[in-house]
Amino acid sequence: MSSTYTATDAASYERLMGRWSPLLADALIDFAGIGVGEAVLDLGCGTGSLALALARRSEPRRILGIDISRRYIDYAASRSTDPRLDFRIGDAAALALADGAFDRSFALLSLNFMTAPDRALAELCRVTRPGGTVAAAVWDFAGGLVYQRIFWDTAAALDADAVRARARQLSSPLTRKGELEAAFAAAGLTHVAARTLTIRQAYRDFDDYWQPIRAAEGPVGDYVKRLPPDHLAALEAALRAAYCAGAADGLRSLAASAWAAKGIVA
Repeated sequence: MSSTYTATDAASYERLMGRWSPLLADALIDFAGIGVGEAVLDLGCGTGSLALALARRSEPRRILGIDISRRYIDYAASRSTDPRLDFRIGDAAALALADGAFDRSFALLSLNFMTAPDRALAELCRVTRPGGTVAAAVWDFAGGLVYQRIFWDTAAALDADAVRARARQLSSPLTRKGELEAAFAAAGLTHVAARTLTIRQAYRDFDDYWQPIRAAEGPVGDYVKRLPPDHLAALEAALRAAYCAGAADGLRSLAASAWAAKGIVA
């Protein structure tokens, strides 16, 4: 399976999303639960935020992170020496794992970037034992991810290409209300439950907001890195005005919401 997410620079991803993912990982684990002695899968683990959040807890006996990007897997593996952790390259649509090998399986901010999320969900169900839990979260791009809506709406006011890029991101699969839990039910999971997970993040000033975007991975980075210098400068100036919103530059606390779902393997 391929991914629509450009994943070439793990450090740049961390500067953009590393401040958000650990907070959301803890919220998803709290929602999904965790049991003593469980084997846990983190599918689409990226740079390891959820796997590392699991490793900060005493309950799991084994944590396996799988991702399509070698650079992200290498970065994740470098972040901890916990013997319970293992990171591997893998295809989410055809996992080289035994049936029922895990007690609990997660996908954090990854399903919507997979080219066949239904096949990935089927694999999550297959490798999770009967009675085990599958859980996932995806950003509410359209209504809940404030720092990116500021970016995309400002860019779209300046550039028709940004209008199209914004439309692609905001129409990502599973990112609208009700879509994630519907996919869980379609995959055959039972006792499906859904929740909105909301976290907040502080930015010291505009540069703390802008610099990670300028070097971003993913859809934001794909757009920014194509801009000629004069367009990039115009975007930066417009974003500064949007960030400051008539007040002095400085601390801003922005919220981010994700759709989360969990279900039980029959």
